[in-house]
Amino acid sequence: MKVIRKALKPMSMSLAVIMFLIGTPVHSVLAAMIGTETVMDSARGREARDYLHQMLARKDLQDALIAQGIDPMEARARIGSLSDDEVIRVVDLIDQLPAGGNLAEFLLIILLLGFITLVILDLTGVTDVFPFIKSQR
Repeated sequence: MKVIRKALKPMSMSLAVIMFLIGTPVHSVLAAMIGTETVMDSARGREARDYLHQMLARKDLQDALIAQGIDPMEARARIGSLSDDEVIRVVDLIDQLPAGGNLAEFLLIILLLGFITLVILDLTGVTDVFPFIKSQR
């Protein structure tokens, strides 16, 4: 009898462990379809993050950051810590900024060029817009 107990003791211990594992509660896994918007947003977030990293690689932008007292490596780390929605929002804001500066300056230059053109045309006698300019005919 002792021989049989000695031989069955390792098997009984392993069976006890297996029975314990079988008796523990198991959480079921829920599966669901992934929406197209979720996949597209994650891809757009990666593209936006890559765009910002490409911008930070430019020397002129790094010089501007250093002039403002910001370390370019710290800026990269902060971009890495942003969520996809925040990165997309930043890139959208960058895309909406004017490329050449202020709109008021642009309009002022256009008005000045138009005034100079009309003065020259008045001096040459082609138009008569300004009565104080007398053309010599």
